[in-house]
Amino acid sequence: MNVLLVGGSSAFMNRLIQKMKKEGHRVCLLTGNRFKDSSYDRVFESYRFSYDSESLGRVFESAAPDVTVFLGAYDPNFAWNDDPKNMPSRFMAGMINLLMAFHSLGKGRFIYLSSEEVYGGDYPQDISEREEVRPETLRGVTLAQGEKLCESFGKMLGRDIVVLRCQHLYGIPAKRADCGESVAWLCLEALRGNPLSGDEGQKQALLFESDAVEYIYQMASCQGHKSWLYNLSSSAETNELELAAWAGAAMDAKEAPQAVRNPPGRRCVLSNQRFMQEFHASLRGDTKGNVEKIAAYMKEHQDVFLTEMERKPTLWERIRRKAGWFAGALIPFLETLLCFIPVYWLNGWAAGSGYFSRLDIYLLYVLLFSIVHGQQQALFSALLATLGYFLQQSAARSGFEVAVDYNTYVWIAQLFIVGLLVGYLRDQILSLKEEAADEQEYLSDQLTDIRSINDSNVRVKDALTTQILNQNDSIGKVYYVTSTLNQVMPEEVLFRAAQMLGELMDSRDVAVYTVSNRDYARLFSYTSPLAKKAGGSIRYREMGKLSEALEDQKVFINRELDERYPMMASAIYSDDELQTIVMIWSLPWERMTLGQADYLVVCGYLIQNAVVHANRYLASLRDSRYVEDGELLSQEAFRALAGSFLRAKADGLTECTLLEVSAKGETTAELGRAVRSGLRANDYTGTLDGKKVCALLTNTTPEQAAIVISRFEEKGCRCRIREDSRL
Repeated sequence: MNVLLVGGSSAFMNRLIQKMKKEGHRVCLLTGNRFKDSSYDRVFESYRFSYDSESLGRVFESAAPDVTVFLGAYDPNFAWNDDPKNMPSRFMAGMINLLMAFHSLGKGRFIYLSSEEVYGGDYPQDISEREEVRPETLRGVTLAQGEKLCESFGKMLGRDIVVLRCQHLYGIPAKRADCGESVAWLCLEALRGNPLSGDEGQKQALLFESDAVEYIYQMASCQGHKSWLYNLSSSAETNELELAAWAGAAMDAKEAPQAVRNPPGRRCVLSNQRFMQEFHASLRGDTKGNVEKIAAYMKEHQDVFLTEMERKPTLWERIRRKAGWFAGALIPFLETLLCFIPVYWLNGWAAGSGYFSRLDIYLLYVLLFSIVHGQQQALFSALLATLGYFLQQSAARSGFEVAVDYNTYVWIAQLFIVGLLVGYLRDQILSLKEEAADEQEYLSDQLTDIRSINDSNVRVKDALTTQILNQNDSIGKVYYVTSTLNQVMPEEVLFRAAQMLGELMDSRDVAVYTVSNRDYARLFSYTSPLAKKAGGSIRYREMGKLSEALEDQKVFINRELDERYPMMASAIYSDDELQTIVMIWSLPWERMTLGQADYLVVCGYLIQNAVVHANRYLASLRDSRYVEDGELLSQEAFRALAGSFLRAKADGLTECTLLEVSAKGETTAELGRAVRSGLRANDYTGTLDGKKVCALLTNTTPEQAAIVISRFEEKGCRCRIREDSRL
């Protein structure tokens, strides 16, 4: 089943996508805006068009949905709080455009989601679908108008349009922005540590999103329904104060919620009896348990729902954070200090060595930490090296001499210049690498977008290329069909038609059925064993979507790739009577287009014209073709007809069996009438080799002919199968 979901990005939309995909349906998405949004779950195809776009008709034609679900009251594309004055006109204009596009498709079911806002005021009893709507808000009026629009469209145009009123949808929010409805908002307030309050006089029923998704799927997948309007609700009455108490308890709030009173009190509970009784549905959980689930999820993912300012870490968390930062900053200094100890010893050892006295160990030490850690550790390691140098030089001479020595300051300057310069270069290189990594990530995202756009352009280009190629050689192909069929014998037109269609449609598996009465069609010719998959005799009126397309004189295209049906099929009519059915059993997916369907129709009628011409020619020769009061074909006519069938059998285009029948004491005319009475309407009788009466059993193997032979033998006739093809 093809499903088209219409609406903006939300947790509810993603749950619908997941449910439809889980059940094995192909899901397409109409986003309602032109902006790319990665928050949607992955679907088969996404259409980024606004609801007022002129391309909606082509979107519906491309998606070919069996079911369309419009989020309506729960569509995030309509920001009622931001622009309440202009939103009703936008909503109604978009909805009319959607319904017109759905009507132009000519099939499927349209589901519109409304809400309890179409009712205002106090209702002591549960509200059924028979209750007249009484909206009090501008949004409620708009949603009620949408319901009336769906009702009028369904009645006037005869379309399957259903309205589902979902009362106060609530679910587990995926992020902070999803906490717009009251249950999630109460849990968020409790999570932030704010006091809760609720009005005990405001009574309503709520519907969990998981239950709503199940109900919507039941409506989308059902074969039929009794009404156009259903209430979806838990029908379990609750009030604001009770909800606040459940949310506070689940969030471990220290204070009980405060009870407030805003008279007059209101009660709005939708009755779900109509839907529950018709579809045998049930609720999966209670409201209190669902609130606890929402609270548990939000507590577990506090980082998603709370800002840094709202989070209140404990003393241990603050200590751990500061300790972690301090340890991270202290480690490089400890590393530099610990490494200084062996460096100090090595420098003293090298100074007394004859081979390593010229080696500056301190300079190498500063260079190492400049390269590894940058300027900060270059400065610290240079200070340690200077301290070590003074300590070692003071052991050989006085500190005053070391302090006034010109070479000491030259060496210190050299150490700091080299260390800081190398550290600066290291920091710059690292900064350039990070910038390059960020740019690479940005360009990778851009490349992904470009590839997505390119894939779409390639598909369009391939389709246009195929269309242009088909247009370029269509005249040649049409001439090829007409000229080839006009050159064959009249008896062989339908045999060669199957072969011809296989070449034109680029398919090895083509079957041609001739309609024998109003219900049955007999297999006349085929090009492969797969092509006769439907059987030798079919009741085409009972083949579901295939029969509907044939009766409407449309080409059937198997977009669902159902193995029971051919990839494409077309009916050929003559004088408003179905004469021939053409079935294409193998066809590449990219060639299952409307252009190919039109091409098949043209070829089919050209074939029908050739068949009509052949039949007229044979009818004009009827007196010379039949003998013995029109029961038997003459020897010349029967030899030509049987020869055509046998040649087609040798080419693998059909099955047939030739019987020779004889009986003692009967004339040729009497025997011909007896044989004719025991055959089907699509079998033939004639004479061969003088007075021998023969029967040509079409679409029959020698094994299947045994039934006919036994029938004749019961009447006293002798039968034998002629195996030789020479007539």
